[in-house]
Amino acid sequence: MLLINVSLEAQKNVLPVTSGNPVFPGWYADPEGAIFKKQYWIYPTTSAGYDKQVFFDCFSSPDLISWKKHSQILDTAAIKWARRALWAPAIVAKAGKYYLFFGANDIQNNNEKGGIGVAVADHPEGPFNDYLGKPLIDKFYNGAQPIDQFVFKDPSGKYYIMYGGWKHCNIAQLNNSFTGMLPFKDGSTFKEITPKGYVEGACMFVRDSKYYLMWSEGGWTGPDYSVAYAIAQSPFGPFKRIGKILQQDAAIATGAGHHSIIKIPGKNRWYIVYHRRPLTETDGNSRETCIERMYFDEKGFIRPVKITNTGVDKYELK
Repeated sequence: MLLINVSLEAQKNVLPVTSGNPVFPGWYADPEGAIFKKQYWIYPTTSAGYDKQVFFDCFSSPDLISWKKHSQILDTAAIKWARRALWAPAIVAKAGKYYLFFGANDIQNNNEKGGIGVAVADHPEGPFNDYLGKPLIDKFYNGAQPIDQFVFKDPSGKYYIMYGGWKHCNIAQLNNSFTGMLPFKDGSTFKEITPKGYVEGACMFVRDSKYYLMWSEGGWTGPDYSVAYAIAQSPFGPFKRIGKILQQDAAIATGAGHHSIIKIPGKNRWYIVYHRRPLTETDGNSRETCIERMYFDEKGFIRPVKITNTGVDKYELK
């Protein structure tokens, strides 16, 4: 009997420890993953009706397994020009400050107040305050609705913002203080880099000197929401669509999309952070945040991601 007990205990010790999907409770979408101060962070949209989207929470973790909630790190009380639809936070650290870029108000034309704003804090968990007192981008350029921003630091040290709804994606270069944009050599400020199939939710990273542009396709309330990508030699493309790498699984969940990427420091190990809708849910806002391992093949193409209920395996991180 003693030997049996020892054997059972040994089996317990080798059972995988995983994050589980979703990685934290609650309805959250459009997650932005980041690494600050040797901690992993996720900044999501609060998934609710537009008029209830008036604040952001964020989550931190030492290991991608256990997550701590930081409540209401930014809300409309701190942003006098924003009143609803706080969407898709994107965050960067620069010179000891943390800059949170966000969409607000879901503007439908150039006469409405809103667009993409910036908030700033001394710590990744906030509290964040309005940085400009007005939107950074408040107009439609090249047909792109000013939402779903992503801020990208190029290996050259330049910071670019890419964004856009309504099936258009723009890129612009931020100035050093993040108070505006710098014009390109041809005099333009916003360049369209829209690939075929693009709907919203741009994301970019560099691997082996190649620029990967990723985006969401389909309708965010539907089961066909998904992520596709392209590769180019510069952040300006041209980006030719390669294919989908994240989508629904009829046995797991639907509406898998609007993601970001986390690379483990010092390792060729990549994770995709995304939202999806449980099979039990029909409400468009019933979205949960999940994480999966992301792999590349020998040519640098992204392998299709299998969505799971297990998420991150703790032992993969060692």
